[in-house]
Amino acid sequence: MKKNIALLAGGDSGEFEVSLRSASMVGKSLNQSLYNVYLIKMFAQDWYFEDEQNQKFPIDKNDFSLELNGQKICFDAVFMMIHGTPGENGKLQGYFDLLDIPYTNCDLFTSSLTFNKFYTNQQIKMLGLMTPFSRLLLRNEKYDIDKIAEDVGLPCFVKPNEGGSSLGTTRVNKKEDLQQAIEKAFEVDNQVLAEEFIDGTEVTCGLIRKGNDTLIFPLTEIVSKNEFFDYEAKYTKGMADEITPARIEEDTALEVKRLSNFVYNKLFCKGIVRVDFILKNDEYYFLELNTVPGMSEASIVPQQIRAAGLKESDIFSLAIENALNEKKTD
Repeated sequence: MKKNIALLAGGDSGEFEVSLRSASMVGKSLNQSLYNVYLIKMFAQDWYFEDEQNQKFPIDKNDFSLELNGQKICFDAVFMMIHGTPGENGKLQGYFDLLDIPYTNCDLFTSSLTFNKFYTNQQIKMLGLMTPFSRLLLRNEKYDIDKIAEDVGLPCFVKPNEGGSSLGTTRVNKKEDLQQAIEKAFEVDNQVLAEEFIDGTEVTCGLIRKGNDTLIFPLTEIVSKNEFFDYEAKYTKGMADEITPARIEEDTALEVKRLSNFVYNKLFCKGIVRVDFILKNDEYYFLELNTVPGMSEASIVPQQIRAAGLKESDIFSLAIENALNEKKTD
């Protein structure tokens, strides 16, 4: 019997449009012989399914159900494609946990932890990995520009502590530009991270649990044509080279994969995750863990899946089946 899958898109962050593109690709790829897929769009309190005639049908938030043509549709699982809040920071995970509806990404604890870059880095350092040095700034808390520049060095990155797609992020080369960069980041978030710049090779690793093992995709090397891999470089064709497999030595690639798998397991990750590193000489710096990575046709993880000789549809089905099987063992 076909399973009813709610494919969630939208959200309340600046990644709204990116989320819609990711969900569109997932919806086209999911096996229609196995799943009835319903694209559910969310913005603030407006949650709805839209049919081919552009008629909107609201979601009943009491049980996350949908009434369509006089029939009540309940969902067997949720495929999460909301980047940012509330799909990547644990809010919806807690809601679905209460309703006992399985979902394809990390649980409430891991989602809320990894959405906070600063506290993720503290946890990563406790696990023995290297991270760029950073300072956390809070809105309405006094800070000293000279001390920040001294602590993290220049150039440095200033970014929202909780957010994605590099929105509100600035590479700061001169101390005179630091204040403006901090103010720009505070427009996006109440917490801002000033982070050390590591001059090295940026690589990223996508992976997913498969049975008792982890399926790890080929690494991607990122070479931005801007100063860094910002929003424009990520989503504008030709503004970055995403090279899969990465142009690094085999033993280096194996170590990045090992560290990515280590992070995946130690932070109790689930579903499709992407782990980013900067490689400098023989040092591996953890950058970020993305629990709802982009899934448009041009996104990194789909590129890695294809480079592995796999089909996106099979990986997306694996994510759903993992979620369904986990519920059976609860």
